[in-house]
Amino acid sequence: MNIGSKIRQLRNDTNMTQQQLADKLKISRSTLACYETEKRQVPNALVIDIAKFFDVSTDYLFGLEE
Repeated sequence: MNIGSKIRQLRNDTNMTQQQLADKLKISRSTLACYETEKRQVPNALVIDIAKFFDVSTDYLFGLEE
């Protein structure tokens, strides 16, 4: 599973909309959508913010651990 799919899964598991998560991360909804569909690469600093928000490791997001 790629990082975009993991972000989408975590977001769905917490019953958040793209807009809600985008607001928490201080990015636009369309930018988040591009990350989830792998149309844009997630910046490393944002990967860290996402990992902290969902209380998962960056290794999990990058697919290095399950």
